[in-house]
Amino acid sequence: MPKEHFSSVAHWVFDLDNTLYPPQARLFDQIETRMTAFVMDALKVDRAEADRLRTQYWREHGTTLAGLMEIHGVEPGPYLETVHDIDLGHLEADATLAARIRALPGRRIVYTNGSAPYAERVLAARGLEGLFDAVYGVEHAGFQPKPRRAAFEAVFARDGTDATRAAMFEDDPRNLAEPHAMGMRTVHVAPEPHAADHIHHHTDDLGGFLGRLL
Repeated sequence: MPKEHFSSVAHWVFDLDNTLYPPQARLFDQIETRMTAFVMDALKVDRAEADRLRTQYWREHGTTLAGLMEIHGVEPGPYLETVHDIDLGHLEADATLAARIRALPGRRIVYTNGSAPYAERVLAARGLEGLFDAVYGVEHAGFQPKPRRAAFEAVFARDGTDATRAAMFEDDPRNLAEPHAMGMRTVHVAPEPHAADHIHHHTDDLGGFLGRLL
């Protein structure tokens, strides 16, 4: 993984969940439980149907929230507050990752399909607060989710991100397709690699990967 592949990068874009903390933290187990409960209550369906819809909407609309909004007219605010009201007590600070993010040259942002307030809580629990120039949630994209091109365009326009001089770090491989098409360097952060033309690099150790760029 040549360091020179990132020599022109001046904008560093990081997803949040399962990217800036390891998937072993299993925060999404809590979030998915709360998503299912919300769907059960909002749509008056049983748990099995709520689980089915949650997965279907994620697959077909990008996020469960997008499906709920577009099909059922659900308001996003209560949903985001409910599903992100989780325990972060077992997240650990990562001083090495913090130091390597701090050392990256250029502008550093977080962009998540979750909410910005939730992202700020996670960053604080990981010891990563104050390292980013901005933190963007799905609300900053008008609730359009990744992987939609319009979502990336909205956030990047708001931030002034030059996609041709940017790198995207993301655990969901489908969320790297549009960044690649926009000219970004793409890094898949996950335990297992995913072979696809729109993925330039893979790592299961974000801190270690960033250390090889510095």
